Amino acid sequence: MEAIEQFAWIGWLALIAIFLAVEMVSGELTFLMLGLGGVFGLGSGLLGAPLWLQVIVAAAAAVALLVFVRPPLLRRLRRGADPKAFNVDALVGLSGVVTETVTAMSGRVKLVNGDSWSARVRGDRSLAPQTPITVESIQGATAFVTTRTPEES
Repeated sequence: MEAIEQFAWIGWLALIAIFLAVEMVSGELTFLMLGLGGVFGLGSGLLGAPLWLQVIVAAAAAVALLVFVRPPLLRRLRRGADPKAFNVDALVGLSGVVTETVTAMSGRVKLVNGDSWSARVRGDRSLAPQTPITVESIQGATAFVTTRTPEES
């Protein structure tokens, strides 16, 4: 047991390195806080604390960091994020017009942004060419559309 306590610092360094490597992949600051908890455990071990106390110090520090430090850091990091939707998410709610009859199986629409999409409707109806539409959702390369009401124009 004495040999384990004598070389516990190696275990702490390995654990910290693993947490930091996982954090680089995830980017959610959870494993960074766990790694910093490991730094506190390592520090207590270097100050002569027994192994059981090192683990308690590391766990307490990690929990405190997760509860008190991580949430404000995440808010600060995400404060400048672009709130607008992009890619296919930006197409939901966009209006357009039917160019080829749209049924539950096939059809084409032209959106106001100039894009032409394969389209479908839900249910047993069809939309004739020149019918105004709104995009409900995008699934793969197909837009699911519905007729646009006059107040949406």
